[in-house]
Amino acid sequence: MSTGYTITLQNCAFFARHGVHDEEEFLGQRFFVDAELDVIASDALETDSIADTVNYGIAFTVIEEIVTGRRRYLIEALALDIAKGLCEKFPQIKRAKITVRKPNAPVPGVLDFVQVSVEHFA
Repeated sequence: MSTGYTITLQNCAFFARHGVHDEEEFLGQRFFVDAELDVIASDALETDSIADTVNYGIAFTVIEEIVTGRRRYLIEALALDIAKGLCEKFPQIKRAKITVRKPNAPVPGVLDFVQVSVEHFA
Protein backbone atom coordinates (compact mmCIF):
# COMPACT_ATOMS: atom_id res chain seq x y z
CA MET A 1 0.00 0.00 0.00
CA SER A 2 1.43 3.38 -0.97
CA THR A 3 1.34 6.51 1.14
CA GLY A 4 0.56 9.92 -0.23
CA TYR A 5 0.61 13.42 1.15
CA THR A 6 -0.07 16.98 0.04
CA ILE A 7 2.36 19.89 -0.09
CA THR A 8 0.84 23.37 -0.33
CA LEU A 9 2.63 26.58 -1.25
CA GLN A 10 0.22 29.39 -0.40
CA ASN A 11 0.14 32.96 -1.72
CA CYS A 12 3.46 33.02 -3.57
CA ALA A 13 3.80 36.60 -4.89
CA PHE A 14 5.47 37.67 -8.13
CA PHE A 15 5.61 40.76 -10.32
CA ALA A 16 4.82 39.89 -13.94
CA ARG A 17 3.22 41.15 -17.15
CA HIS A 18 0.40 38.75 -18.08
CA GLY A 19 -2.90 39.78 -19.63
CA VAL A 20 -4.65 40.61 -22.86
CA HIS A 21 -4.35 44.40 -22.72
CA ASP A 22 -1.21 46.27 -23.81
CA GLU A 23 -1.11 48.30 -20.59
CA GLU A 24 -0.94 45.05 -18.58
CA GLU A 25 2.24 44.13 -20.40
CA PHE A 26 3.63 47.67 -20.15
CA LEU A 27 2.84 48.30 -16.47
CA GLY A 28 2.92 44.79 -15.05
CA GLN A 29 1.36 43.83 -11.73
CA ARG A 30 1.51 41.39 -8.85
CA PHE A 31 0.23 37.87 -9.27
CA PHE A 32 -0.36 35.40 -6.44
CA VAL A 33 -0.04 31.64 -6.83
CA ASP A 34 -1.17 28.73 -4.68
CA ALA A 35 0.13 25.25 -5.47
CA GLU A 36 -1.48 22.17 -3.97
CA LEU A 37 0.65 19.14 -4.83
CA ASP A 38 -0.40 15.54 -4.20
CA VAL A 39 2.76 13.50 -3.81
CA ILE A 40 3.43 9.77 -3.76
CA ALA A 41 5.60 9.25 -0.69
CA SER A 42 7.94 6.47 -1.85
CA ASP A 43 10.53 6.21 0.96
CA ALA A 44 10.59 9.92 1.87
CA LEU A 45 8.57 9.66 5.08
CA GLU A 46 10.53 6.67 6.38
CA THR A 47 13.98 7.94 5.38
CA ASP A 48 13.28 11.58 6.30
CA SER A 49 15.20 12.51 3.13
CA ILE A 50 14.67 15.71 1.16
CA ALA A 51 16.05 13.92 -1.89
CA ASP A 52 13.01 11.61 -1.92
CA THR A 53 10.33 14.29 -1.78
CA VAL A 54 9.35 17.55 -3.46
CA ASN A 55 11.79 20.21 -2.28
CA TYR A 56 9.45 23.18 -1.88
CA GLY A 57 12.28 25.67 -2.26
CA ILE A 58 12.93 24.27 -5.72
CA ALA A 59 9.17 24.10 -6.39
CA PHE A 60 8.92 27.82 -5.56
CA THR A 61 11.73 28.54 -8.02
CA VAL A 62 9.96 26.56 -10.76
CA ILE A 63 6.79 28.62 -10.16
CA GLU A 64 8.76 31.87 -10.13
CA GLU A 65 10.56 31.10 -13.40
CA ILE A 66 7.27 30.36 -15.16
CA VAL A 67 5.34 33.33 -13.74
CA THR A 68 8.13 35.84 -14.42
CA GLY A 69 8.96 34.29 -17.80
CA ARG A 70 7.13 34.82 -21.06
CA ARG A 71 3.85 36.70 -21.16
CA ARG A 72 0.59 34.76 -21.27
CA TYR A 73 -2.72 36.38 -22.22
CA LEU A 74 -4.73 34.06 -19.95
CA ILE A 75 -4.03 33.32 -16.31
CA GLU A 76 -5.62 29.94 -17.03
CA ALA A 77 -2.77 29.17 -19.43
CA LEU A 78 -0.28 30.40 -16.83
CA ALA A 79 -1.77 28.08 -14.18
CA LEU A 80 -1.60 25.08 -16.52
CA ASP A 81 2.02 25.82 -17.43
CA ILE A 82 2.91 25.96 -13.73
CA ALA A 83 1.15 22.65 -13.05
CA LYS A 84 2.89 20.93 -15.95
CA GLY A 85 6.26 22.43 -15.02
CA LEU A 86 6.03 21.17 -11.45
CA CYS A 87 4.94 17.68 -12.54
CA GLU A 88 7.80 17.56 -15.04
CA LYS A 89 10.37 18.62 -12.42
CA PHE A 90 9.04 16.25 -9.76
CA PRO A 91 7.76 12.92 -11.14
CA GLN A 92 6.43 11.96 -7.70
CA ILE A 93 3.70 14.64 -8.04
CA LYS A 94 0.50 12.90 -9.14
CA ARG A 95 -1.80 15.93 -9.06
CA ALA A 96 -1.06 19.64 -9.16
CA LYS A 97 -3.83 22.12 -8.46
CA ILE A 98 -2.63 25.63 -9.26
CA THR A 99 -4.54 28.79 -8.41
CA VAL A 100 -3.50 32.14 -9.86
CA ARG A 101 -4.91 35.40 -8.46
CA LYS A 102 -4.81 38.71 -10.31
CA PRO A 103 -5.73 41.58 -7.96
CA ASN A 104 -5.75 44.33 -10.60
CA ALA A 105 -7.85 42.70 -13.28
CA PRO A 106 -9.20 45.25 -15.79
CA VAL A 107 -12.91 44.95 -15.00
CA PRO A 108 -15.47 47.77 -14.81
CA GLY A 109 -16.15 47.39 -11.10
CA VAL A 110 -14.73 46.90 -7.63
CA LEU A 111 -13.38 43.49 -6.63
CA ASP A 112 -10.59 42.03 -4.54
CA PHE A 113 -9.15 39.84 -7.29
CA VAL A 114 -9.92 37.47 -10.13
CA GLN A 115 -8.65 33.95 -9.69
CA VAL A 116 -8.57 30.72 -11.66
CA SER A 117 -7.69 27.20 -10.58
CA VAL A 118 -6.40 24.48 -12.87
CA GLU A 119 -5.94 20.83 -11.93
CA HIS A 120 -3.39 18.71 -13.79
CA PHE A 121 -2.99 14.95 -13.26
CA ALA A 122 0.40 13.50 -14.10
